[in-house]
Amino acid sequence: MSTDDCSGLAMEGVFEDDACGETDQTFIESCDASIEGKDMPIPDLVEFNNDPGSLFFNDGERRIDFVLVYEDEDTKDFEKRHQFQRRKRRRQYFEASLMNMGLELEATKSVLNEKVVFVKGHTPWEVLCTYAEVMHIKMPIQLNDLKSKTSAFNCFTKLFSPSEDLIHPETEYFTAPFEKERISQFYIKDREQFFTPSMRSRIASYILTRADYETRDNVRKFGISKLLDSGVYKAAYPLHDCRFNVKSEDQKCPNERYLLYREWAHPRSFYKLQPLDLIRKYYGEKVGIYFAWLAFYTKMLAFAAVVGLGCFIFGYQTKEASTWSKEVCDPQIGGSIIMCPQCDRECTYWRLNSTCESSKKLCIFDNFGTLVFAVFMAVWVTLFLEFWKRYQAELEYEWDTAAFLEQEEQPRPEYEAKCIHKRVNPVTQDIELVPYSNCGKCVRVSCGIGTVLFWVLLIIASVVGVIVYRLAVFFAFSAHLSNLKELEPFREYVTPQMATSVTASIISFVIIMILNTVYEKVAIWITDFELPRTKTDYENSLTLKMFLFQFVNYYSSCFYIAFFKGKIVGYPGDPVYWLGKYRNEECDPGGCLIELTTQLTIIMGGKAVWNNIQEVLVPWIKNLIGRCTTKAHEKVTPRWEQDYQLQPLGKLGLFYEYLEMVIQFGFVTLFVASFPLAPLLALVNNLFEIRVDAWKITTQFRRVVPEKAQDIGAWQPILQGVAILAVVTNAMIIAFTSDMIPRLVYYWAFSVYPYGDYGNHTMEGYINNTLSIFNISDFSNDSKPLRHPVWFDSERDTTCRYRDFRYPPGHPRQYEYSIYYWHVIAAKLAFIIVVEHIVYLAKFILSYIIPDVPAVVKQQMKRESYLTQKRLHESQLNLKKHVGHMADKIIKDTEGTFRIMTD
Repeated sequence: MSTDDCSGLAMEGVFEDDACGETDQTFIESCDASIEGKDMPIPDLVEFNNDPGSLFFNDGERRIDFVLVYEDEDTKDFEKRHQFQRRKRRRQYFEASLMNMGLELEATKSVLNEKVVFVKGHTPWEVLCTYAEVMHIKMPIQLNDLKSKTSAFNCFTKLFSPSEDLIHPETEYFTAPFEKERISQFYIKDREQFFTPSMRSRIASYILTRADYETRDNVRKFGISKLLDSGVYKAAYPLHDCRFNVKSEDQKCPNERYLLYREWAHPRSFYKLQPLDLIRKYYGEKVGIYFAWLAFYTKMLAFAAVVGLGCFIFGYQTKEASTWSKEVCDPQIGGSIIMCPQCDRECTYWRLNSTCESSKKLCIFDNFGTLVFAVFMAVWVTLFLEFWKRYQAELEYEWDTAAFLEQEEQPRPEYEAKCIHKRVNPVTQDIELVPYSNCGKCVRVSCGIGTVLFWVLLIIASVVGVIVYRLAVFFAFSAHLSNLKELEPFREYVTPQMATSVTASIISFVIIMILNTVYEKVAIWITDFELPRTKTDYENSLTLKMFLFQFVNYYSSCFYIAFFKGKIVGYPGDPVYWLGKYRNEECDPGGCLIELTTQLTIIMGGKAVWNNIQEVLVPWIKNLIGRCTTKAHEKVTPRWEQDYQLQPLGKLGLFYEYLEMVIQFGFVTLFVASFPLAPLLALVNNLFEIRVDAWKITTQFRRVVPEKAQDIGAWQPILQGVAILAVVTNAMIIAFTSDMIPRLVYYWAFSVYPYGDYGNHTMEGYINNTLSIFNISDFSNDSKPLRHPVWFDSERDTTCRYRDFRYPPGHPRQYEYSIYYWHVIAAKLAFIIVVEHIVYLAKFILSYIIPDVPAVVKQQMKRESYLTQKRLHESQLNLKKHVGHMADKIIKDTEGTFRIMTD
């Protein structure tokens, strides 16, 4: 078979979709003979035509759909040249395969570096039609004749919309999967514009991932990914259509990149809504749905931020009116209460009113407004997920991804290359090739699970290390902070507890970032080893691994502070020790809530700053260094070379952007009861995040290969799981970390008869009632403090107080839990059960009454399905009539010939 024959077959559309892309492989194999030896086709080498904005071959007619970059092997040093001959053979074989599959190639040497060569690829009309059918790309069949929905807020949102004079609204069509045989049924106004540039690049990328580059021992090796990894090619990317800040003068250039920068990525457009249709058109559905989700999440955060800010203001305004805080600060009450040392030997006695400022800060976050806000956030997260499903359904229909099913997604080239085992397909009962047996798959998955568990245990070990640091350094701070005269003006602010909390939080953040960097590479290696079938399967598998690790990594320290610190400490005469050496740390008299707030603030703030440095400064500095070293500004460079100077987005694309936002979502929902300002911080961060992501993807990175995406993938069930867990964590934070339940128990039960001395329910006496008494003489030699404060009188001061509910010394059950303790425990458990059931019931009702797909979208989908079936039916009827007329004509001609012969 000749090269021309193979190209003809490609244009005739002999490919059909199947489980492992066998028709593509069969076609390529049928052309292998033609690219062996001397007749191997090579791209034409042409000179740059000095048109820096051109998107076409030198003939000005054929559009560039993809660019490959390599370093000419013949320019290498003579000693090293033989090492690159295998790369050269692979590259030539690969380019010949591309040309035999229908692509047209043209090569041009670099203007800035003579060693670098750019290979430009163009996909002809026939090849586009062939692969559009193979890839099930949906194309327009008719203008949408249904009225678009209008909203009462349109007049308001129009003020924030991008300029319609620059970005025209997209025309809506009814669409159907493209079929070459029924091309007349599709709405083709202009053949050059029928397939958009992003569609052309997507089709070209599909061909690149399936073209052969080597055949050895009857084993085909194919795909651009392997060639990029092995250094045969330095880069592969579609072109930006123009410079981001200068409009192209070429009439054929749509200037979409320029429009996106001006109306979306430019800082002055921060207040404008995102042009999602143009983003999707230029970058593909996968990028479009990410920015749609991020914008929707940010809008919903605005409601949570307003309510959270209101709760914060309420707490700030009422902190001076808190009865128990007044008692702590009162010299006659808090000043007369001597507290027991919080560590062995090195710590000493201290007065309760020394924590006056921290108790006032605690009042800001630990109040009844926090309880209301926690319930509100449980409802908010349900509404967010349900309304996102509705919005996502609208996007699925508008962007033609509603029918993007698994069988339409092609296998990954890495998967296809390993298909050596045969099995019977349970659906079709046909023999198909798979890369591993059932036993092999089990081994791969087991290795992956084992590796992930090992790293999770490593994180837990690091958390234990931070806990040991807390215990050890608290003793040091307790011994030395009191002796530093420089800290005298800040004595009430810089306490041993606060110093320990801040330093431990910073260390925890540093450990988190280091483990993240290492584990990312491990997770990618594990997922590659598992060999998922499709790219969606690959990303879902990697997503689950990464999130499980990040969940433990980011949240473990917060879970420790919220639910374990200060819970099992014993009492001064019999403290609990870690590892038999370190005494378990206690909470402040006001509880651990303020420390949890500090931890959340440091991790959320530090993470946001670090991510912005990575996302903005790193690619900008790399591009700046590249421009300075190549002196690109001194020469006229073509469009493809300008893009080559930009940074690649990477194989995982938007994975890290999703991961960053989902981790933030966890901070906003899981621990919001301790930090009502978390939604506000997240909102401010996301307003910057949208524009930062838009700026970097438009100005600093090469254009990504457009990809289809029906939804946000595995992130959807992860968000739902976090939402369910958030109800439990917030209920437990209010019950076990804050002092709300003990205060309620005291107010309603222990402030009045028979347990209290007051005639009416009151919070007076709460502090004295909730601090147990310890006899100093009961200290063991290992726990007795080495020194006493100046104001301490050993003869007069015979007792000290500690935070717990135990019987006093001299009681028949001294130092055992009192009746108050059991009342509080019962109230806490009852609170958790009641709140959980009420919130879960509300979530279930909201999920049930809010439909996932809007009625308007259902109507449009039915209309489109009806039109598609009608068109196909009419096409089949016309075909039958045409065949019938041809048959009648043949019969008549045959009968006439027969009569002539008879006569």
